[in-house]
Formats: sequence, structure tokens, C-alpha cells
Amino acid sequence: MSLIRMKELRAMSEEDLNKKLTEIGTDLMHERGISSMGGAPPNPGKLRALKKDIARILTVINEKNKEVKNKK
Repeated sequence: MSLIRMKELRAMSEEDLNKKLTEIGTDLMHERGISSMGGAPPNPGKLRALKKDIARILTVINEKNKEVKNKK
């Protein structure tokens, strides 16, 4: 699991970003479910990486919204 690069995210459309956010959110819920049931996650760093990816996507979405707002 590698982190998504900001350059890649900024190149995506807002629709693609929202799809990716939903996909990563689902993965995060799955991983949290495994760890909450007492099972050891196969990759302990994956939870942290997923949370960072979500934060990056939200940052890019907010940046795009500010750009649109400033153009008006």
C-alpha cells in the first residue's frame, strides 16, 4: 500500500476524487473491522496510510473549492 501522491490527486477531477474517497473509506472501515474483532491486521501500517490518503484527498477537494470561490 503506497500513499497517493499530491501531484496525482491534483490532476484528478472532483468526481474522481469523490470516488477515490469513497473507495478508501470503505477500505478503512474494513481494516478497522478486522482490528476491532481482535484480529491482527495483516499490514499494521495500512490504517495510517489510508487515513493519510483520506486527508490528502480532502485537502485537494478544499483547495479546488477555494479556487472556484476566488474566481467568482
